[in-house]
Amino acid sequence: MSLANRITRQPIAFDSAAAADLRASLPGFAPEVMGLMSATAGCSPYLRDLMLREVDWLPEAVADPEAALKVVLADLGDLGTDELAPGLRQAKRRVALLSAICDLGGVWPLEEVTGALTRLADRAVHLTLTRLVGDEIRRGKLPGAVPEDAASAGGMVALAMGKMGAGELNYSSDIDLICLFDDQRYPGEAQEARAAFIRVARKMTSILSDVTDGYVFRSDLRLRPDASVTPVCLSMAAAEAYYEAEGRTWERAAYIKARPCGGDLAAGARFLKTLTPFVWRKHLDFVAIQDAHDMRLRIRDHRGLHGPISIEGHNMKLGAGGIREIEFFTQTRQLIAGGRDPELRDRTTVGGLAALAAKGWVPPEVADELTALYRAHREVEHRLQMVNDAQTHQMPATAEGVARIAAFCGQTEADFRRDLLDRLQRTDRLTEGFFSPGAAEDGPELSDAARAITKRWEGYPALRSDRAQAIFRRLRPRFLRELTRAANPDEALVALDGFLAGLPSGVQIFALFEANPTLIELIVDIAGSAPGLARYLSRNAAVLDGVIGGSFWGDWPGGAVLRADLASRLAPAADYEARLDAARRWMKEWHFRVGVHHLRGLIDGFEAAKQYADLAEAVVAVIWDVASADFARKHGPMPGRGAVVLGMGSLGAARLNAGSDLDLIVIYDAEGVETSEGPRPLATRPYYARLTQALVTALTAQMPEGRLYEVDMRLRPSGRQGPVATSLQSFTSYQETEAWTWEHLALTRARVLAGEATLGGEVETFRRSILQAKGQGAKVRADVAAMRARVQAAKPAQGAWDAKNGAGRIMDIELAAQTLALLAGSPARSVERQIAAGAGLHMPDSDAQALLGAYRMLWRLHAASRLLTDGALDMDSLGEGGRAFVLRETGASDAATLTANLGAAVALAAAAVDRLVDVARNGDKDGETGNGTG
Repeated sequence: MSLANRITRQPIAFDSAAAADLRASLPGFAPEVMGLMSATAGCSPYLRDLMLREVDWLPEAVADPEAALKVVLADLGDLGTDELAPGLRQAKRRVALLSAICDLGGVWPLEEVTGALTRLADRAVHLTLTRLVGDEIRRGKLPGAVPEDAASAGGMVALAMGKMGAGELNYSSDIDLICLFDDQRYPGEAQEARAAFIRVARKMTSILSDVTDGYVFRSDLRLRPDASVTPVCLSMAAAEAYYEAEGRTWERAAYIKARPCGGDLAAGARFLKTLTPFVWRKHLDFVAIQDAHDMRLRIRDHRGLHGPISIEGHNMKLGAGGIREIEFFTQTRQLIAGGRDPELRDRTTVGGLAALAAKGWVPPEVADELTALYRAHREVEHRLQMVNDAQTHQMPATAEGVARIAAFCGQTEADFRRDLLDRLQRTDRLTEGFFSPGAAEDGPELSDAARAITKRWEGYPALRSDRAQAIFRRLRPRFLRELTRAANPDEALVALDGFLAGLPSGVQIFALFEANPTLIELIVDIAGSAPGLARYLSRNAAVLDGVIGGSFWGDWPGGAVLRADLASRLAPAADYEARLDAARRWMKEWHFRVGVHHLRGLIDGFEAAKQYADLAEAVVAVIWDVASADFARKHGPMPGRGAVVLGMGSLGAARLNAGSDLDLIVIYDAEGVETSEGPRPLATRPYYARLTQALVTALTAQMPEGRLYEVDMRLRPSGRQGPVATSLQSFTSYQETEAWTWEHLALTRARVLAGEATLGGEVETFRRSILQAKGQGAKVRADVAAMRARVQAAKPAQGAWDAKNGAGRIMDIELAAQTLALLAGSPARSVERQIAAGAGLHMPDSDAQALLGAYRMLWRLHAASRLLTDGALDMDSLGEGGRAFVLRETGASDAATLTANLGAAVALAAAAVDRLVDVARNGDKDGETGNGTG
């Protein structure tokens, strides 16, 4: 259908001379079309130039805009690599002109305008990728690839992020891309393939972004994982590992809009599916609200966007009441609830608002109003960018500039100012309330005992200042109302009372509560759901310094940052004991943080396990350095090459719970040096033995700030009978000639945590070689069967809720996983990877899945129970809050369902382990790895 009979609006020519010039230069168009085009030229020098440059194509475009768009996109497919860049630039000019005219004339709605721009971007990215990968294949640079692989870019994919991913590109938008490749297509040759794909990504960016006679799209590849240190194209395995270990909240939000747009679209879709647990958390993720609010404030601080809303100079994207406010409002609510409800996972802002309204997360009238405001804001944004094809969101700083934009929008300046200011203020009002705390409600009636407790609050140190009292008066009803939801409100109130009594001051923490009401729920949840954690909080109120400091709700920093942070925290301490006490304060803050995040559902049991392990590893590494330096001050540097600390068991596997102790081994290499050189020299063996004892004491000693961890060193060679520190030669000799099967099983999870780097590498190399050699012995399964029988006799399950002990439970599954790793000679440490190493080879896939399914459920139950109690889990005594936490973690609707699920999973797992260690079933082809019999 032609453009002429579909025009519903047009700009007002701001520059009448420019409009007249266009009329004179482009005769032959229908009056309606000429009126639209001349008015456009009177507002936009850029569009005027485009119309004059594309004068021969314009009649085709206005005759049938949709058909013209299809032809432009289709014709690109005929271009060769050398013709691609100029051809794409011409296509960009034509699509930019067509979409502008259809937008300004009211012919296309917003979604069709942004959709046309996005379709061009998709086409440009896909064609560029496939052509460039084809060139790499022809040059023989992509290992094993054939010409036909060019159609899918050889496994390379570009993920469209941000507005491109949502199909919402603005008029002069850049495009945010993440380039990945499917490394599974290149076994053993991934590095060579990566080099080729890096070249492709760089050439693609050049073709799309370089400005000659125009440009295609400014391309930004910085949203990839850790962009400051990673190449422009990553393997999917590397990207997945990054998001699993280090992904942050803003990256989760970014992936709401992500979609494959070029190259191997199927591989891209598979990758996005693997990220589903990262983006969409299983539980309600209320911390996303604070993250979004903080991000808004950081953006405003950085851009200087605080203050009252005014038209001149206002940022339509980032300023108060702007586009980003509506996007944050939508995406944050999607992150909160999208994990539970896939129907909320719409990539588009308008679609997301509609889905949230349909599911009751946003009132329908609010969603409708925000949708209308969003569309109106985007139109103003487009007019700003259309003037000179500038990537700007800023209203002009002068009255004349505002008048031009008003005319471009088809309004008088006065009407435009009035309407725009109204829209910005309405957006600000609708969205700001979501991020700011609401008014306090009336508190509930209290019992006499409760009134007596709350009366004491007036004299607490935290409520000394007038400001603290004023804030707390608004908070007090919320605290008391939340307490009524606890399983035992009176006990929860006592725990809350202890928390308040221990606060040294109140203004900061109370202000934080007021800004983030979910923190009130958090404190009450701790009191009502986890009495053990509440008691810990009442005894260690100083851990709340981490909350007051502002990083408590931030992203998990990872082990390297933790180590650096702890080292910097200890550096100013006056002496050795002061450093150990400072380490205890630091560890408690982070340990409490992990527990709180787990209790609140911000992380699950597996994420908590990794964070506890990161924390323990950081503590061991830094305390090893501190203890070693203090020891060297007295006795001289370590003789020879030095020593390393190995984490064994759960620490080695990087999976701890809230109450885990640490299994450690120290290995040294004196390189023939017999004594140390220092003020009080020691012979080599006692030097390393006493150094190891110093490390253990530093970790376990009860000091004013408590202890760090309990330490178990029984996994060292010869157990309690062996020296506390083992020489490298003794260690390797023992493992090769004397170690029992259980010791080689333990070695499957050993990991170097601290110490001399080259020695650590040598120990790891030996570990891998010994596992490959010793898994081929004659009686491994028989030894494991005997060991399993002894363990189960000594530690049977303590009831149906015991996740750890008994057949088919955690210890049994971990034993099976270690057995599979040993039989397969695999260096894998985690249960999942150890099972995968033996699946299909030493165990049927069905049994492997039974073990994994049971283990996932059992670990979640175990991690939850260790957070709630130090003893055996008793669902009846947990109370409502504790039971709800356990059920949420395990995905069960009620206790009866969990009991049934647990029983079925344990039975399947136990049967799978039975079959694994059944010597008669498996024969004597593998077995004992050392010289003993057990």
